[in-house]
Amino acid sequence: MTPIIKLRGILALVGITLNTALLIIPLYLFALLRLVLPFHPVQVALARVLVVVAESWMAVNNAIISLSSGVRWRVEGMEGLARQEWYLVTANHQSWADILVLQKVTNRRVPSLKFFLKQELIWVPLLGLAWWALDFPFMKRYSRAQLEKHPELKGKDMETTRRACAKYAHFPVSVMNFFEGTRFTRAKHDEQDSPYQHLLKPKAGGAAFTLKAMGGQLHKLLDFTIVYPPGTTRSLLGFFGGAMDQVQVIVHQRPIPDWAADGDYENDPEFRARIQGWISEIWAEKDALIQSRLSA
Repeated sequence: MTPIIKLRGILALVGITLNTALLIIPLYLFALLRLVLPFHPVQVALARVLVVVAESWMAVNNAIISLSSGVRWRVEGMEGLARQEWYLVTANHQSWADILVLQKVTNRRVPSLKFFLKQELIWVPLLGLAWWALDFPFMKRYSRAQLEKHPELKGKDMETTRRACAKYAHFPVSVMNFFEGTRFTRAKHDEQDSPYQHLLKPKAGGAAFTLKAMGGQLHKLLDFTIVYPPGTTRSLLGFFGGAMDQVQVIVHQRPIPDWAADGDYENDPEFRARIQGWISEIWAEKDALIQSRLSA
């Protein structure tokens, strides 16, 4: 990474930090109003206002990144998307920049992205409360060992998450889930013995949990394939500074099978195999697409 790329990247990071510090003030104020005005119509209206604040934050971030990076965007498949639809969203995961890429191409095109977060992340300074204010679902998952020791906890994680998602019935959302669960590295790929050339093995359990928690409300999967130029750094600072001259984003809208929200992933082997097969087919197609774009 050259010094000029580092400098531009640092300046962009400073700009995004200042943008966050500025817009988090109205975000907190409207969130405080939601706490003191617990009336359903007011709650829904304020939730929409908070989304507008978040979308404004993303729009300013996108402008900063455009100025600092000079990235040429090649985006395909966004036709027919609607802000009035409920979506499950996934993408291949290579860099922290992936989230900013997704925010760039989806902002004000589909409902604002919501990420399932571990309960502990609510304590992240500034951002934890912002995620809470924006109705990001915080979930508490219990390990198999914990459930064996405390059987009374069985189903508690799903019930907690389902309550957090109940408010999504009142306005459309896009629920984001990286099926791989972690960022791609060649070391992780080799350790997994992944059958894909450019992807890690997808974790179908996360998708099954999300679909069940949403109670059948999600009917469409937005499958984003992100392709960075080969041989370039995929660091966040490099992305900000212009290390990548072009980013390709290909979107496929896929119907979610009706059965996918009804099964018990942990205790039903037949359902588990079925949803794993569905996601594996998507991942094989995605892997072939990435290879074709890199070879073009």
